[in-house]
Amino acid sequence: MAAFDVITTGRVGVDLYPQQSGVSLADVETFAKYLGGSATNVSVQAARLGSRSAVVTKVGDDPFGPFVRAALERFGVDPRWVGTDPSLRTPIVFCEIHPPDDFPLLFYREPKAPDMNLTPEDFDVQAVREATVFWTTGTGLSDEPARSTTLEMLEERSRAGGGSRPITIHDLDHRPVFWESDADAGRWAREALEHATVSVENQDEVAMAVGTRDPEEAAAALLELGLELAIVKKGPEGVLARTRDERLDLAPVRLDVVNGLGAGDAFGGTLAHGLAHGWDLERTIRAANAAGAIAASRLACADDFPTLSEIDHVLDKDGSAHDRDH
Repeated sequence: MAAFDVITTGRVGVDLYPQQSGVSLADVETFAKYLGGSATNVSVQAARLGSRSAVVTKVGDDPFGPFVRAALERFGVDPRWVGTDPSLRTPIVFCEIHPPDDFPLLFYREPKAPDMNLTPEDFDVQAVREATVFWTTGTGLSDEPARSTTLEMLEERSRAGGGSRPITIHDLDHRPVFWESDADAGRWAREALEHATVSVENQDEVAMAVGTRDPEEAAAALLELGLELAIVKKGPEGVLARTRDERLDLAPVRLDVVNGLGAGDAFGGTLAHGLAHGWDLERTIRAANAAGAIAASRLACADDFPTLSEIDHVLDKDGSAHDRDH
């Protein structure tokens, strides 16, 4: 079997998004159903751009399980490692839409989401070792046995490179509702980051992990943990990417926001694709930045993620300003 370009692991769910904007859930009249879940969306965006991608996750033994697998196949994501929990139900997620920056989520993951029951037996360890990019998330650390499993796969991955470190991306993906405290989340985030080469986070998430919202200080702290690339998303102020030798500070790509919930996952999938295919730092981050903006200008997540030609078109029109230091 040829190695995958991108393998992700983490949340999956069914997004129920309102077809009316600017109203509370109590007043929504109709919803539409979409594939969702951060790690799942990342694998979809990578596939949209041409990567051979797969997601390791779990659904329930219910009608939403076949929906998830069919959607993944339609999007070009290999569903072979989407397991089925015999007793738990596939999660559903509701959101409200209040552009430009208020999109509250209501998660139905009780008493537990199937993806939190991932064990090492759900993974093809050799495939994880051989994938060009392996992507994990903070949600996967929020409960057992997924926490121990995620850390074990990260350790397997770190042993796979021989003399070099394979590209391993940890997305802090911090949802406080899944955790007892930020301190607990920060402890496990730092342990996961020890095995990663790339981190992705917004300012609130990075503060949870390293204690500061300042992008420059946070990126420096992440590099001190041993990461090779630290990415801090600054919302309306753009994105900062730093390695030990390069610094790239991009302004945001400005498009009208419809639903900002998919922006981070479109960014992440584009990042994973670019790194998997050897793009340089500037091309990768510029494309990811544009992909996030395009996703935010559309209603759905996976269903509406952009193609490479759409990303290039936006970049050609935008000409985002940036500062680069070597």
